[in-house]
Amino acid sequence: MNVKIDQSWKDILKHIFVKDYFNDLVSKVKDEYKNETVYPKGQKIFNAFNLCPFDKLKVVILGQDPYHGENQANGLCFSVNKGILLPPSLKNIYKELKSNFNDFIYSDGDLSHWASSGVLLLNSILTVRKGLPGSHQNLGWERFTDEIIKIISNKKRNIVFILWGSFAKSKIQLIENKKNHLILSSTHPSPFSAHNGFFGNNHFKKTNEYLKRNDLSEINW
Repeated sequence: MNVKIDQSWKDILKHIFVKDYFNDLVSKVKDEYKNETVYPKGQKIFNAFNLCPFDKLKVVILGQDPYHGENQANGLCFSVNKGILLPPSLKNIYKELKSNFNDFIYSDGDLSHWASSGVLLLNSILTVRKGLPGSHQNLGWERFTDEIIKIISNKKRNIVFILWGSFAKSKIQLIENKKNHLILSSTHPSPFSAHNGFFGNNHFKKTNEYLKRNDLSEINW
C-alpha cells in the first residue's frame, strides 16, 4: 500500500514502513477493507498525521480506537464528522473546555482545527469494523502507534502528552525523556468516569500555560 501520509511523517517513519510487521499490518487492513465495512474511510486512516505535520506538533492526545458507527470516525481520536451527533465523551470534553475558557463555543464535533493547530489526535488503533469496537486489536496498529509515541518523546521537546483513562495512562512508559515534556493524566471523559477526575482537570488551560512558558504558540481550542 502506498502510505498516504504527510511527508514530514514519512521521513520520520520510513524505517518503520519497511518492517515486516508493518507490511503484514497493511496486508491485513487491506483485506478488512475489501471484505468488511471498516471505519474510517481509507483515505482518512492517517488523517491525524496529515493534519498535524511532525514539525508543527506540540500536543499529543491519546485515544483507543475509532468510533464504530456509520460516518462518525474521521481519523482523529474523540472527533466526529460534521453533522454527526456529539458522542458522550466529546460532550464532556467540551464541558471541561467551557470551564477552562468562558468564551469557548463549538458548532460541531470535528476537531480538525485542533490538529491543524499542532494537536496529534492519535488513536492507538487506527481502524475498526462497523459496530465492533476493538475489533482491530492485535492487527499491529498498537505496535506502530507505540513506536510513534517513543519517537515523538525522543525527537521533540516540550510536547504536552494528554492521557485520559487507564488505557491512555498505560502508555506513560513509552514516553522517554519525561523531563523534556509535560504529561497530563486524568480519568476518561466518558460519562462513567468524568466526574471522578476528568471534570476540573484543567488540562486545556495547563497545556496553553506550558506552551506559553516555552515560547510556543498556544492552541486555539
